[in-house]
Amino acid sequence: MSAALLDIGVYGKILEAKVSDQELLIPASQTDSSEINARTRRGRFQMLFLLLACAAPVIASYLAYYVFKPEGAKTNFGTFVQPAQEMNAAWFDMPFNGKWTLLVARPASECTIKDESCLEALFLMRQVRVAMGRESGRVQLVWVNTDGKKVDAEVSTAYDEQNAGFKIINAPSDPQLKAQFLEWLNREGAGQKIQLIDPSPAKMMYFPITNSPKEFGSIKKDLEKLLRLNRKGENLQ
Repeated sequence: MSAALLDIGVYGKILEAKVSDQELLIPASQTDSSEINARTRRGRFQMLFLLLACAAPVIASYLAYYVFKPEGAKTNFGTFVQPAQEMNAAWFDMPFNGKWTLLVARPASECTIKDESCLEALFLMRQVRVAMGRESGRVQLVWVNTDGKKVDAEVSTAYDEQNAGFKIINAPSDPQLKAQFLEWLNREGAGQKIQLIDPSPAKMMYFPITNSPKEFGSIKKDLEKLLRLNRKGENLQ
């Protein structure tokens, strides 16, 4: 009897030991799993942070130029066109696709050597292109002759393609195409301003006509930034 009780007592202690071991093992396994999960989460957060840090400059430049229209403490002088206004390739028999283009539209009958407002626009465009230095080859200058009349000889000599880099072209002759072009040109009241066409091609910014050295410098900075940050779609041939 006493031996049986002894055996039962020993067996009971063995069971208690096994239960105690299990109670110790279960929390330990849970702790290990929690620590592994925590390390995994930390690793993922670190990788995500690294990716965001690398992509931040690209994202910021894209948002600054194509999404947000800065107000108040804006850094751009020209006015952004949002959304950009696409050109119709049928308007002109010359390539705009793949080019950065500064475009102005004036009737030849009014753009004479005595017309300071027209000459200021042409002179400003020429000087901005020259100021681009090594990047000047990425920018073409276009004067759209809106009445199709003969360009003043003196103006033509001063602002031709060879001396000043200007392409002088006539507005579309087809009435429907001309109406479409003029509607595009004059959106947002920009018809008398210098219009910047991107390589897509689409109007994405316009500038006022100015003879202020400070404002000239601001136009130059705007164009330098765009040329530095954007090369996609260019065709310099």
